[in-house]
Amino acid sequence: MSNQLAYYVINSLEPQSCWVCFATDEDDRTAEWVRPCRCRGSTKWVHQSCLQRWVDEKQRGNSTARVACPQCNAEYLIVFPKLGPVVYVLDLADRLISKACPFAAAGIMVGSIYWTAVTYGAVTVMQVVGHKEGLDVMERADPLFLLIGLPTIPVMLILGKMIRWEDYVLRLWRKYSNKLQILNSIFPGIGCPVPRIPAEASPLADHVSATRILCGALVFPTIATIVGKLMFSSVNSNLQRTILGGIAFVAIKGAFKVYFKQQQYLRQAHRKILNFPETEEA
Repeated sequence: MSNQLAYYVINSLEPQSCWVCFATDEDDRTAEWVRPCRCRGSTKWVHQSCLQRWVDEKQRGNSTARVACPQCNAEYLIVFPKLGPVVYVLDLADRLISKACPFAAAGIMVGSIYWTAVTYGAVTVMQVVGHKEGLDVMERADPLFLLIGLPTIPVMLILGKMIRWEDYVLRLWRKYSNKLQILNSIFPGIGCPVPRIPAEASPLADHVSATRILCGALVFPTIATIVGKLMFSSVNSNLQRTILGGIAFVAIKGAFKVYFKQQQYLRQAHRKILNFPETEEA
């Protein structure tokens, strides 16, 4: 008991200085002081009001967040007044809702994406096969098969779009172009040796490439249908006409893309850096 009394007497005689506002006990004798951590010396004491403001800044609106001393890393012991039964129930309900909302939002997002994929798959079937034929096929199909099969249509289109077969053609082109003289007659300069091999960026490293893959995959059935009607109008079957249109579009687009990327490759390979122009001194 005597040791505790001596401890409080020593603390009362020790000069107190707030490490937040740097005020002493002589500046404001009515201020409430607190020693919230294991610190000693000049950072031992702090105003209750200053520490409350500092804790508010660290918690950023989350009153349940833990706050520790920035010097000794001791966690502050924060207590609240006891809640009444009504306030306790409301506080508990608020915490439960706060924890459940992220899971509910994730479920709503996944459900929205799923039903959007189902709708897209149904529209694609009617577009490729034909409106009446597509409705008839889906009416005779098993509902479980439709719920599983229709969402896989956009997924398969995106995966198919990610297969960059043009890159394999480009590698073969660059490897054997100097041996095929017919390419030099059609595309002059293709088989010429390059002074350096330029660096090429990853196609999926750019977010713009990812959005292009997504948009190109989802719009592909529409383009295949249009190309099929323009180039293969003599084919009676909607499905066969759309398949032929898709193959023709992929082949024509791939040929232009291979040629364009090869020209960009050659342009980068023959790039030069000029000397810095020297200005004449007056």
